Amino acid sequence: MTIFKTACIVFAILPSVAAVAKADDLLIWSPAKLSDRSYKATMGFRLPAEWETSAGADIGLASTKGGAPLPDSEQMMLWGRISKTTVTPAGQSQLGARVSVDTLRGGGALTLSRSRSWILSDSLDMQSSRSISVQYDAVEARQASVTASQALKLIHPWTGTSLSAGTGISNAGGDFSSTVTVSQAILPNLNLDASVNNPFSGGEAGSVNLRYRVQW
Repeated sequence: MTIFKTACIVFAILPSVAAVAKADDLLIWSPAKLSDRSYKATMGFRLPAEWETSAGADIGLASTKGGAPLPDSEQMMLWGRISKTTVTPAGQSQLGARVSVDTLRGGGALTLSRSRSWILSDSLDMQSSRSISVQYDAVEARQASVTASQALKLIHPWTGTSLSAGTGISNAGGDFSSTVTVSQAILPNLNLDASVNNPFSGGEAGSVNLRYRVQW
C-alpha cells in the first residue's frame, strides 16, 4: 500500500478517531489542513509518569487538483520524547529528550533540552533554556551535525513586557547566530515583537511583527 493510500485512509477515519481522542487523554491526535490540498496529522500516545513519555508519527500529504500526490510531498516522521517537570514555589524546571526519524528520506535527529523559570524579584521573572541537537541527513550523505543553542528571557509580568537574547552555533559550517527580541503584550491575544538578528556583526537584520493568537 502506498503512502498516498495510507494517508487517505488515515484522514478518512479522522472523525471517529478524534472522538476517541477526546475521551482518552492518553491518545495524541492532531489533524490539520495546511491548504486546500495538503494535510498533516500528528498521532501517538503518552504515558503519564514522573518522566512523561510519548511517541508517535507525523504524516503529511499534498496532492494536485486531479488528486495525484505531489512528488516529494509525502511525510512520515516517527518521533519519541521524554520529559520531567519539577515545580517549586519559586519556579519550575524541565528536562527533556526527543528523537525523530524520517522514514522516507533516512534522516534523523536527537535533541536534549533543559529549561528553567523562576521569580527574580517582586516585579521580574526569568527564563533560561539550553539545547543540543545532533542531526543526520542520509540523502545528502552528510556527516552528523551538532547544533547548540541557549536563550535567556527577562519578563515583567505586570506590563507584559519581555526582553530575550539567544545564541546558537553549529559545527556544520561554524555558523554562529544571535538574536535580541523585545516583546510587548497589547491585548490578551495580541503581541508586538521587535527583534534584531546578529546585532554585533556587520550583517545584522531587524524585524517588527504584530502577532494575534486564536485558540479554539
